[in-house]
Amino acid sequence: MTKIKVIIPAYNEADSIAKVIHDIPKIVHEVIVVSNQSSDNTEINATQAGATVLVEPDKGYGYACLRGLQYVANQLEKPDIIVFLDGDYSDYPEELTKLVAPILNDNIDFVIGARVKKLREKGAMTVPQIFGNWLATTLMALFFNAKFTDLGPFRAIKYNKLLALNMEDKTYGWTVEMQLKALKQKLTYTEIPLNYRNRIGVSKVSGTLKGAIFAGVKILGWIFKYSFK
Repeated sequence: MTKIKVIIPAYNEADSIAKVIHDIPKIVHEVIVVSNQSSDNTEINATQAGATVLVEPDKGYGYACLRGLQYVANQLEKPDIIVFLDGDYSDYPEELTKLVAPILNDNIDFVIGARVKKLREKGAMTVPQIFGNWLATTLMALFFNAKFTDLGPFRAIKYNKLLALNMEDKTYGWTVEMQLKALKQKLTYTEIPLNYRNRIGVSKVSGTLKGAIFAGVKILGWIFKYSFK
């Protein structure tokens, strides 16, 4: 049986985290919530909902993801697929089965859940997010002939392929780093259009001007770094 583990970076998602965990399909073997300096009841609520809860003291999306991967690496039995999912309930966790289907059925290495306009609730993505996605994916198409349309955080990847990417970004560049390294290593990839709704609570990145600027700089930095390698 294919072993699937989900990693959820979470910072103050007490109001949403249990909903996310409860909606994850039963095909998943373990849900790992990485609390990234949460000061609310995120950790308590995630534990009560049945997740494995880790604490990452260094603040940053990438730090949280790397902490989850470190935990998985120390387990005796390794997963076949890792799924990354946000803890704000903007994605539909039950659609995980659609996300992993290309890996299970077609042996694809890497799948992005694309937040396409027709399936996106009004206001679910901010103007900076939409523009940033367009700019990043346009540059990846220009420099690498990539077919990506989104940097969506809801994504699935074969565990052995993920290890080979040697991920390193600690903050906002995690998603684009993964996509650029997948292109460089010639992984097979595809996108699956998924539903997307307004998150519970306020975004820590796109919800602030500072967060949006830092994310944009980090994303562009990774793209130009790989473009001239």
